[in-house]
Parts: sequence; structure tokens; C-alpha cells
Amino acid sequence: MSLIVFVSMTPLGKGESVSEYVARVVDIVDKSGLAYVLTPMGTIIEGEDWDEVMNVLKKGFEALKEDCNRISIIMKIDYRKGRSKGLISKVKSVEEKVGREIKKAL
Repeated sequence: MSLIVFVSMTPLGKGESVSEYVARVVDIVDKSGLAYVLTPMGTIIEGEDWDEVMNVLKKGFEALKEDCNRISIIMKIDYRKGRSKGLISKVKSVEEKVGREIKKAL
């Protein structure tokens, strides 16, 4: 099974720049050992187990909740039975159809 989650956790009322708070969540994701990609608009996390991925997200929420009275969370979840390494295979599939390697980062 493959579970890919796009998540954006944003504290509200903390000013224009929230990278200090985003860094807390990303640190938790990074230490989890799950595959992930950090983007300017959110983080994409991949895992084999629903509870494992959701527990990492819960830890991130709990870290923000300590000093953030309001948190906006956006999530998009893609579950696919019998599939793994979706972070890699989905991009490779598109590259095959385009016929070349595509730009992946700035």
C-alpha cells in the first residue's frame, strides 16, 4: 500500500512569515524516517501505513498547538493499494509520457 499526503499546517495570527513554525513540523517529519518532499506551499509525505503517517502529522500539530491558538491545516490524501514508492514512480510516469526528465526543484 502507498499513502501519499500533501499537508500544509499554518499557524494563524503569527505574522507574515511562519517559517519558524513550519520548521518545527518539517523537523518532526524528517526525524520520522518517512519519505517526503518539502515544497514552498506544503510537504508531501509517503508511508506504507496509515497510522504511521497520521501519527507524524499529529505530532506536528501538537508541536504547533503549544503556542499557536489557531492553526489552518490543508491535506490531500492519495491511497493506492498494492503500490509503493509513489513519490518517485508518479514523477517517472509523467516523465515517460513527456519524453524527457522534468524540472523538479528550483
